[in-house]
Amino acid sequence: MQGLEVVHSGMFTTVQDRGRPEHGDHGLGTSGAADRAAHDAANRLVGNEPAAATLEVAAGGLTVRSIGANVVAVTGARVPVTVDGHPEADYAMVKLDDGDVLALGSPSRGLRSYLAVRGGIDVPETHGSRSTDTLTGTGPAPIRDGDRLPVGTLAGELPIEEQIPPPAPIEDPAMLRVRLSRHSEVFSAGSVHALLHETWTVTPQLDRVGIRLHGPGRLHLARGGTDRPEPTVAGSVQVPPDGNPILFLADHPVVGDHPVIAVVVPADLPVAAQLEPGHRVRFVATLTR
Repeated sequence: MQGLEVVHSGMFTTVQDRGRPEHGDHGLGTSGAADRAAHDAANRLVGNEPAAATLEVAAGGLTVRSIGANVVAVTGARVPVTVDGHPEADYAMVKLDDGDVLALGSPSRGLRSYLAVRGGIDVPETHGSRSTDTLTGTGPAPIRDGDRLPVGTLAGELPIEEQIPPPAPIEDPAMLRVRLSRHSEVFSAGSVHALLHETWTVTPQLDRVGIRLHGPGRLHLARGGTDRPEPTVAGSVQVPPDGNPILFLADHPVVGDHPVIAVVVPADLPVAAQLEPGHRVRFVATLTR
């Protein structure tokens, strides 16, 4: 078998691809890579087709041994990359011989890294995707020490460029563009103003489902406003009764328990996926979709 053997799974590692859209009627969200831009970049560096699955590594620490010769790339959060203890570049094509050990250190910037292997991680599909949905338990189980991951055949020609520039560092505060929800009128005018003009802080309560934010005060429903369930998408900013907003990510529920005040535009979701505890956030109203 050609593939990767997991020596150490790190803090939390899952298989992810571009997700399973259009399954909301089955109670399934899209899931897929939280930072799709980084996932796609890793696949491009090894010549994979867009449908190929990668490993999403939260907070670094993944170590894998190459079974056979493989071509890999690491993108996303900036992590030290080594092969048999020797430094290698991230955002670059890396060639592994049989038995080589590739290790990812702790991120110096960002939260989620992506490891692509030429051909893609070949685990069974569920509802048309190899992604792990942590909310519903759909797809493969999170990666564990000792797992042997076969490589698939979703590869084309290798790219001419063996290294690409990483994205610019995320600002602090990070600027996330939002469209106000069509139900934003259930919130007080002061709360809508606060969402768009105050600075929010990422709390340690974050995962692939969402990020709980803390600000200078609570967001409130308007008099007569109703705390009601509402359909959600990735980027939805839901406001629970405690008034601290939750920014939903890839494994969001199809229907949230509380009203949504705004939605982050899809182009800014890769930034949201890399936010760490303590990072500050500003929401900026836009007409962009």
